[in-house]
Amino acid sequence: MLFMEDRKIFNKLVRDRIPEIIESHGNIPEIEVLDDLAYSKALDEKLREECNELFEANSREAKVEEIADTLKVLHAIADTLNITMDEIENVRKHKQEKRGAFKKKFFLKSTTPKI
Repeated sequence: MLFMEDRKIFNKLVRDRIPEIIESHGNIPEIEVLDDLAYSKALDEKLREECNELFEANSREAKVEEIADTLKVLHAIADTLNITMDEIENVRKHKQEKRGAFKKKFFLKSTTPKI
């Protein structure tokens, strides 16, 4: 007999193979295929989730995992907007040439007008 307290609620976007992995562990996934608008909103929420996990990661290995997960979500967002990684990389390079990178570790504390 299944009790309602045995049911776990997730309500989040998951990778494509997660339902089959859940089934392989003897559980029954309840899934919904999202329309484009709901998918876009779910990707935004997934990006927040992955960024939070990245912030909380405490080891190099954990950071690598969370960066990879965050990049996967960014790729999915780009795909929904028909943006290529080449296009993103070109914009990134242009901004780096124009404004620099973060290699010098500058932390802007304030500015004061010149007199």
